[in-house]
Amino acid sequence: MTAQEAQDIKAMMTDLGQNAKAAALELSVAPTEQKNDALLKAAALLRSHTDKIKQANAKDMAAGEQKGLSSSLLDRLMLDDARVEAMAKGLEAIAQLPDPVGEVMSQWDRPNGLNIARVRVPLGVIGIIYESRPNVTADAGALSLKSGNVAILRGGSESFHSSHAIMDCLVEALEQAGLPKTCIQMIPTTDRAAVGEMLTMSDVIDVIVPRGGKGLIERITRESKIPLFKHLDGICHIYVDEAADLEKARKVVVNGKMRRTGICGATETLLVNRAVVDSHLGAIVNDLIEAGCQLRGDAEACAVDSRITPATEEDWGTEYLDAILSIKVVGDVNEAVNHINTYGSHHTDCIITEDGATAENFLNRVDSAICVLNASTQFADGGEFGMGAEIGISTGKMHARGPVGVEQLTSFKYKVRGDGQCRP
Repeated sequence: MTAQEAQDIKAMMTDLGQNAKAAALELSVAPTEQKNDALLKAAALLRSHTDKIKQANAKDMAAGEQKGLSSSLLDRLMLDDARVEAMAKGLEAIAQLPDPVGEVMSQWDRPNGLNIARVRVPLGVIGIIYESRPNVTADAGALSLKSGNVAILRGGSESFHSSHAIMDCLVEALEQAGLPKTCIQMIPTTDRAAVGEMLTMSDVIDVIVPRGGKGLIERITRESKIPLFKHLDGICHIYVDEAADLEKARKVVVNGKMRRTGICGATETLLVNRAVVDSHLGAIVNDLIEAGCQLRGDAEACAVDSRITPATEEDWGTEYLDAILSIKVVGDVNEAVNHINTYGSHHTDCIITEDGATAENFLNRVDSAICVLNASTQFADGGEFGMGAEIGISTGKMHARGPVGVEQLTSFKYKVRGDGQCRP
């Protein structure tokens, strides 16, 4: 990169930042009705511009196929009528959510007459960096708007045309609702230097939300001068306990792995209690293979079915994002918990059991953002949690954990009301 190109990117990012700061002041006090109006108008525009969005997406899909993107990445990238409609419904669902801004979280009176209230406020300006999923443009922009935050979006090069087509709808909706169009901005270049500059803008951006592969997350963690809502790998597990119902286990495991293999909530490792290997594992293996899944297992799992290939140590820590599943036989729930806490990514993990005490043991001791009993790991989604949508799944422990929705995109301030009190 030439010195002039670097200077141009710095100037572009400075301009985006100044616009964001100015818009944040106005958006932080915008009434709920005005924010909801913008969201509903954006949903309508997504529907009326579906053909335009699909045309833009076709360019991205063709470029992705030419670049040799994997089937899972192409699935994340693809938009059809149903997915555009899902985006529109997501915006409408966010509009229906309670507005967190201004919510009094707690309030009390002091003996000296002071009234103290802890009140939710927006974080300010959020930078969202994501890769091949263009629907994040709508979800992230809408969640930021509802929570009173200005968003600076940086989509991946793979989804450049799709994301900008969606962005056009959001900007038009903001203008129609009488809000600054700079409440949601998108970095207009795929140059990676723009990300590097963005990560230094601590005077403008209050938090960075990265959504993408391990390489992206590692780079942002290393370079960012701004706090992160970090989303690491989705190495999700299902543990089939000795008290598991076989039919539940069969349904949940196949759905957890095969519904959509390329999402972060897809199951990557199956743990099976040794006591039910003979009664349960064979049927589950057959279901998975019939669904098109490749299986890798430890020695005990391989002994159940010759179609299971031997797993390596690397498999236990791999996020396949594909129709591949690793299988390990364990002695009890404690061994399952230890395996998950050792090899997992603190994302989403499930137990299949009819034993209440064992379930509570698992749910309490697995160190993950989302712990599930008798249901698919693919429910790890803000929309499925009733949040309307999510800006990501945070696997960290500070501020937000699990699906990051409108409430998680707020902080709080204390409002102290007195009547002339002075501290002695």
